[in-house]
Amino acid sequence: MGTVNHPEDLYTVAAAAPTVPAGLHLVAGLTGFVDAGGAVAQVASSILDGLEHELVAEFDPDALLDWRARRPVITFEQDHITAIDPPRLVLHLVRDELGQPFLFLTGYEPDFQWNRFVRAVTELADRLQVADTTWLQSIPMPVPHTRPISLTVSGTRKDLVEQMSVWKPETQAPANVLHLVEHRLAESGAQVTGLVLLVPHYLGDTEFPDAAVAGLSAVSAATGLIFATDALRESGREFLARVDEQVAGNAELQRLVAVLEERHDTYMEGNPVASPLTNVDGEVPTADAIAAELERFLADRRSEGDAASD
Repeated sequence: MGTVNHPEDLYTVAAAAPTVPAGLHLVAGLTGFVDAGGAVAQVASSILDGLEHELVAEFDPDALLDWRARRPVITFEQDHITAIDPPRLVLHLVRDELGQPFLFLTGYEPDFQWNRFVRAVTELADRLQVADTTWLQSIPMPVPHTRPISLTVSGTRKDLVEQMSVWKPETQAPANVLHLVEHRLAESGAQVTGLVLLVPHYLGDTEFPDAAVAGLSAVSAATGLIFATDALRESGREFLARVDEQVAGNAELQRLVAVLEERHDTYMEGNPVASPLTNVDGEVPTADAIAAELERFLADRRSEGDAASD
Protein backbone atom coordinates (compact mmCIF):
# COMPACT_ATOMS: atom_id res chain seq x y z
CA MET A 1 0.00 0.00 0.00
CA GLY A 2 1.34 3.45 -0.90
CA THR A 3 1.39 6.37 1.46
CA VAL A 4 -1.84 8.39 1.45
CA ASN A 5 -1.14 12.10 1.07
CA HIS A 6 -3.89 13.83 2.99
CA PRO A 7 -4.53 17.51 2.12
CA GLU A 8 -4.37 18.47 5.80
CA ASP A 9 -0.75 17.29 5.90
CA LEU A 10 0.16 20.34 3.79
CA TYR A 11 -0.36 22.76 6.67
CA THR A 12 0.26 23.02 10.39
CA VAL A 13 -2.20 24.64 12.77
CA ALA A 14 -0.44 27.23 14.93
CA ALA A 15 0.33 26.14 18.49
CA ALA A 16 -1.49 29.17 19.87
CA ALA A 17 -4.12 29.34 17.13
CA PRO A 18 -7.11 31.48 18.07
CA THR A 19 -10.65 30.16 18.12
CA VAL A 20 -12.16 30.94 14.73
CA PRO A 21 -15.88 31.72 14.89
CA ALA A 22 -18.11 30.30 12.19
CA GLY A 23 -19.51 32.46 9.43
CA LEU A 24 -16.45 34.60 8.63
CA HIS A 25 -15.38 35.91 5.24
CA LEU A 26 -12.27 34.25 3.79
CA VAL A 27 -10.14 36.66 1.75
CA ALA A 28 -7.23 35.30 -0.33
CA GLY A 29 -4.45 36.84 -2.37
CA LEU A 30 -1.34 34.97 -3.52
CA THR A 31 1.73 36.25 -5.36
CA GLY A 32 4.17 34.56 -7.69
CA PHE A 33 2.44 34.32 -11.08
CA VAL A 34 1.08 37.76 -11.99
CA ASP A 35 0.71 40.70 -9.62
CA ALA A 36 0.47 43.77 -11.84
CA GLY A 37 1.22 46.98 -10.00
CA GLY A 38 2.11 44.93 -6.94
CA ALA A 39 -1.56 45.15 -5.98
CA VAL A 40 -1.86 41.86 -4.08
CA ALA A 41 1.48 42.34 -2.31
CA GLN A 42 0.50 45.86 -1.26
CA VAL A 43 -2.93 44.72 -0.08
CA ALA A 44 -1.30 42.02 2.05
CA SER A 45 1.17 44.49 3.54
CA SER A 46 -1.58 47.00 4.26
CA ILE A 47 -3.71 44.39 6.03
CA LEU A 48 -0.98 42.69 8.05
CA ASP A 49 0.97 45.86 8.89
CA GLY A 50 -2.09 47.87 9.84
CA LEU A 51 -4.54 45.46 11.42
CA GLU A 52 -4.61 43.15 14.44
CA HIS A 53 -4.03 39.57 13.31
CA GLU A 54 -3.28 36.10 14.70
CA LEU A 55 -1.75 33.11 12.94
CA VAL A 56 -4.18 30.24 12.37
CA ALA A 57 -2.18 27.91 10.11
CA GLU A 58 0.93 27.81 7.89
CA PHE A 59 1.51 25.73 4.78
CA ASP A 60 4.63 23.61 4.29
CA PRO A 61 7.02 25.28 1.81
CA ASP A 62 9.06 22.09 1.37
CA ALA A 63 5.98 20.44 -0.11
CA LEU A 64 4.76 23.37 -2.20
CA LEU A 65 7.77 25.47 -3.29
CA ASP A 66 10.53 25.20 -5.84
CA TRP A 67 13.22 26.62 -3.56
CA ARG A 68 15.72 27.15 -6.39
CA ALA A 69 13.20 29.34 -8.20
CA ARG A 70 12.20 31.25 -5.05
CA ARG A 71 15.26 31.32 -2.89
CA PRO A 72 14.92 32.68 0.66
CA VAL A 73 16.46 36.08 1.30
CA ILE A 74 19.33 36.23 3.78
CA THR A 75 20.79 39.18 5.65
CA PHE A 76 24.58 38.97 5.65
CA GLU A 77 26.66 41.24 7.88
CA GLN A 78 30.39 41.22 7.11
CA ASP A 79 31.16 37.63 8.07
CA HIS A 80 27.94 35.96 9.22
CA ILE A 81 24.23 35.51 8.47
CA THR A 82 22.01 37.46 10.82
CA ALA A 83 18.58 36.59 9.39
CA ILE A 84 16.79 34.37 6.89
CA ASP A 85 13.47 35.44 5.38
CA PRO A 86 11.86 32.43 3.67
CA PRO A 87 8.63 32.66 1.65
CA ARG A 88 5.50 31.94 3.67
CA LEU A 89 1.93 30.91 2.89
CA VAL A 90 -0.25 31.53 5.92
CA LEU A 91 -3.81 31.83 7.14
CA HIS A 92 -4.48 34.60 9.64
CA LEU A 93 -7.48 35.66 11.68
CA VAL A 94 -7.66 39.42 11.17
CA ARG A 95 -9.87 42.23 12.48
CA ASP A 96 -10.73 45.07 10.14
CA GLU A 97 -10.91 48.77 11.02
CA LEU A 98 -14.25 48.22 12.79
CA GLY A 99 -13.08 45.10 14.61
CA GLN A 100 -14.93 42.70 12.30
CA PRO A 101 -13.06 39.37 12.16
CA PHE A 102 -12.19 37.67 8.88
CA LEU A 103 -9.75 35.05 7.60
CA PHE A 104 -6.89 36.08 5.31
CA LEU A 105 -4.90 33.61 3.21
CA THR A 106 -1.74 35.24 1.89
CA GLY A 107 1.73 34.42 0.62
CA TYR A 108 3.26 32.61 -2.34
CA GLU A 109 1.36 30.72 -5.01
CA PRO A 110 2.41 27.04 -4.78
CA ASP A 111 4.71 25.59 -7.43
CA PHE A 112 3.72 21.98 -6.70
CA GLN A 113 0.75 19.83 -5.63
CA TRP A 114 -1.96 22.16 -6.84
CA ASN A 115 -4.79 19.66 -6.60
CA ARG A 116 -3.84 18.72 -3.07
CA PHE A 117 -3.46 22.37 -2.11
CA VAL A 118 -6.88 23.19 -3.57
CA ARG A 119 -8.41 20.35 -1.55
CA ALA A 120 -6.66 21.64 1.57
CA VAL A 121 -8.03 25.16 1.11
CA THR A 122 -11.56 24.05 0.30
CA GLU A 123 -11.58 21.61 3.21
CA LEU A 124 -10.28 24.32 5.54
CA ALA A 125 -13.02 26.65 4.35
CA ASP A 126 -15.60 23.95 5.06
CA ARG A 127 -14.11 23.02 8.43
CA LEU A 128 -14.00 26.65 9.56
CA GLN A 129 -17.53 27.19 8.23
CA VAL A 130 -16.66 30.34 6.30
CA ALA A 131 -19.54 32.36 4.93
CA ASP A 132 -17.87 32.96 1.58
CA THR A 133 -14.49 33.20 -0.15
CA THR A 134 -13.19 36.28 -1.99
CA TRP A 135 -9.89 36.19 -3.83
CA LEU A 136 -7.87 38.93 -5.51
CA GLN A 137 -5.51 39.08 -8.49
CA SER A 138 -4.19 41.88 -10.72
CA ILE A 139 -3.19 41.52 -14.37
CA PRO A 140 -1.56 43.95 -16.84
CA MET A 141 -3.80 45.35 -19.56
CA PRO A 142 -3.42 48.10 -22.19
CA VAL A 143 -5.64 50.55 -20.32
CA PRO A 144 -4.83 54.18 -19.42
CA HIS A 145 -3.62 55.25 -15.98
CA THR A 146 -5.89 58.30 -16.27
CA ARG A 147 -9.04 56.23 -15.72
CA PRO A 148 -10.25 54.28 -12.67
CA ILE A 149 -8.96 50.72 -12.43
CA SER A 150 -11.59 48.28 -13.69
CA LEU A 151 -12.36 44.70 -12.75
CA THR A 152 -13.28 41.34 -14.15
CA VAL A 153 -15.44 39.59 -11.55
CA SER A 154 -16.18 35.85 -11.51
CA GLY A 155 -17.78 33.33 -9.21
CA THR A 156 -21.22 32.66 -7.81
CA ARG A 157 -22.21 36.20 -6.77
CA LYS A 158 -24.16 37.33 -9.83
CA ASP A 159 -25.02 40.62 -8.11
CA LEU A 160 -21.32 41.48 -7.81
CA VAL A 161 -20.66 40.45 -11.40
CA GLU A 162 -23.42 42.79 -12.60
CA GLN A 163 -22.37 45.68 -10.35
CA MET A 164 -18.58 45.50 -10.61
CA SER A 165 -17.42 43.53 -13.66
CA VAL A 166 -16.47 45.87 -16.52
CA TRP A 167 -14.71 43.40 -18.81
CA LYS A 168 -16.45 40.04 -19.33
CA PRO A 169 -14.32 38.17 -21.87
CA GLU A 170 -14.78 34.74 -23.41
CA THR A 171 -11.18 33.57 -23.50
CA GLN A 172 -8.63 31.00 -22.45
CA ALA A 173 -5.79 32.13 -20.19
CA PRO A 174 -3.22 30.67 -17.77
CA ALA A 175 -4.79 29.99 -14.39
CA ASN A 176 -3.90 31.23 -10.95
CA VAL A 177 -4.25 28.44 -8.35
CA LEU A 178 -7.08 30.47 -6.83
CA HIS A 179 -9.02 30.03 -10.09
CA LEU A 180 -8.99 26.32 -9.25
CA VAL A 181 -10.10 27.03 -5.68
CA GLU A 182 -12.96 29.15 -7.05
CA HIS A 183 -14.02 26.42 -9.45
CA ARG A 184 -13.97 23.74 -6.76
CA LEU A 185 -15.92 25.88 -4.29
CA ALA A 186 -18.50 26.81 -6.91
CA GLU A 187 -18.97 23.12 -7.79
CA SER A 188 -19.63 22.37 -4.12
CA GLY A 189 -22.27 25.10 -3.88
CA ALA A 190 -20.19 27.48 -1.76
CA GLN A 191 -20.23 31.26 -2.24
CA VAL A 192 -17.05 32.46 -3.97
CA THR A 193 -15.98 35.62 -5.78
CA GLY A 194 -12.89 36.27 -7.90
CA LEU A 195 -11.75 39.89 -8.27
CA VAL A 196 -9.23 40.51 -11.06
CA LEU A 197 -7.90 44.07 -11.34
CA LEU A 198 -7.06 45.39 -14.83
CA VAL A 199 -3.90 47.44 -14.30
CA PRO A 200 -2.17 49.65 -16.94
CA HIS A 201 0.45 47.33 -18.37
CA TYR A 202 3.11 50.01 -18.55
CA LEU A 203 2.85 50.38 -14.75
CA GLY A 204 2.64 46.64 -14.13
CA ASP A 205 6.25 46.15 -13.03
CA THR A 206 6.24 48.71 -10.24
CA GLU A 207 4.27 49.29 -7.05
CA PHE A 208 1.20 51.21 -8.22
CA PRO A 209 -0.63 52.38 -5.06
CA ASP A 210 -3.94 52.97 -6.84
CA ALA A 211 -4.02 49.27 -7.74
CA ALA A 212 -3.90 48.36 -4.05
CA VAL A 213 -6.61 50.92 -3.26
CA ALA A 214 -8.79 49.41 -5.98
CA GLY A 215 -8.13 45.94 -4.57
CA LEU A 216 -9.07 46.87 -1.02
CA SER A 217 -12.14 48.74 -2.24
CA ALA A 218 -13.26 45.73 -4.27
CA VAL A 219 -12.83 43.38 -1.31
CA SER A 220 -14.84 45.84 0.81
CA ALA A 221 -17.63 45.90 -1.75
CA ALA A 222 -17.73 42.09 -1.82
CA THR A 223 -17.55 41.51 1.94
CA GLY A 224 -18.49 44.67 3.84
CA LEU A 225 -15.07 44.68 5.54
CA ILE A 226 -13.51 48.10 6.14
CA PHE A 227 -9.87 48.95 5.38
CA ALA A 228 -7.87 52.16 5.81
CA THR A 229 -6.61 53.46 2.46
CA ASP A 230 -5.57 57.05 3.25
CA ALA A 231 -1.82 56.36 3.12
CA LEU A 232 -2.11 54.41 -0.13
CA ARG A 233 -4.26 57.13 -1.70
CA GLU A 234 -1.70 59.81 -0.81
CA SER A 235 1.11 57.69 -2.25
CA GLY A 236 -1.02 57.16 -5.34
CA ARG A 237 -1.52 60.88 -5.87
CA GLU A 238 2.23 61.49 -5.68
CA PHE A 239 2.97 58.55 -7.97
CA LEU A 240 0.49 59.60 -10.65
CA ALA A 241 1.65 63.22 -10.51
CA ARG A 242 5.11 62.07 -11.47
CA VAL A 243 3.81 59.78 -14.21
CA ASP A 244 1.72 62.64 -15.62
CA GLU A 245 4.79 64.86 -15.55
CA GLN A 246 6.66 62.35 -17.69
CA VAL A 247 3.77 62.04 -20.13
CA ALA A 248 3.29 65.83 -20.38
CA GLY A 249 6.88 66.24 -21.50
CA ASN A 250 6.59 63.81 -24.43
CA ALA A 251 4.20 64.32 -27.35
CA GLU A 252 4.37 60.66 -28.40
CA LEU A 253 3.40 59.49 -24.95
CA GLN A 254 0.51 61.93 -24.90
CA ARG A 255 -0.75 60.54 -28.20
CA LEU A 256 -0.53 56.94 -27.03
CA VAL A 257 -2.27 57.67 -23.73
CA ALA A 258 -4.97 59.53 -25.67
CA VAL A 259 -5.51 56.44 -27.86
CA LEU A 260 -5.90 54.25 -24.78
CA GLU A 261 -8.29 56.79 -23.23
CA GLU A 262 -10.42 56.98 -26.39
CA ARG A 263 -10.79 53.21 -26.65
CA HIS A 264 -11.49 52.88 -22.94
CA ASP A 265 -14.14 55.62 -23.00
CA THR A 266 -15.77 54.27 -26.16
CA TYR A 267 -16.13 50.88 -24.53
CA MET A 268 -17.49 52.33 -21.30
CA GLU A 269 -20.10 54.34 -23.22
CA GLY A 270 -21.60 51.11 -24.52
CA ASN A 271 -20.31 51.40 -28.07
CA PRO A 272 -20.22 47.99 -29.81
CA VAL A 273 -16.55 47.37 -29.20
CA ALA A 274 -15.68 43.82 -28.13
CA SER A 275 -13.30 44.94 -25.41
CA PRO A 276 -11.90 48.13 -23.84
CA LEU A 277 -8.52 46.79 -24.95
CA THR A 278 -9.19 46.69 -28.70
CA ASN A 279 -10.52 48.87 -31.47
CA VAL A 280 -13.47 48.05 -33.72
CA ASP A 281 -11.23 45.93 -35.93
CA GLY A 282 -10.11 43.87 -32.93
CA GLU A 283 -6.58 45.26 -32.92
CA VAL A 284 -4.79 45.59 -29.60
CA PRO A 285 -3.25 49.06 -29.21
CA THR A 286 0.47 49.06 -28.51
CA ALA A 287 1.88 51.23 -25.76
CA ASP A 288 5.46 49.99 -25.81
CA ALA A 289 6.69 53.53 -26.17
CA ILE A 290 4.97 54.41 -22.91
CA ALA A 291 6.66 51.51 -21.17
CA ALA A 292 10.07 52.42 -22.60
CA GLU A 293 9.77 56.07 -21.67
CA LEU A 294 8.48 55.34 -18.18
CA GLU A 295 11.31 52.92 -17.47
CA ARG A 296 13.49 55.93 -16.74
CA PHE A 297 10.87 57.33 -14.39
CA LEU A 298 10.50 54.04 -12.54
CA ALA A 299 14.28 53.58 -12.33
CA ASP A 300 14.62 57.09 -10.93
CA ARG A 301 11.86 56.38 -8.41
CA ARG A 302 13.57 53.20 -7.23
CA SER A 303 16.91 55.02 -6.97
CA GLU A 304 15.36 57.77 -4.89
CA GLY A 305 13.74 55.20 -2.63
CA ASP A 306 17.06 53.45 -2.12
CA ALA A 307 18.76 56.77 -1.35
CA ALA A 308 16.07 57.70 1.16
CA SER A 309 16.53 54.41 2.99
CA ASP A 310 20.30 54.88 3.36
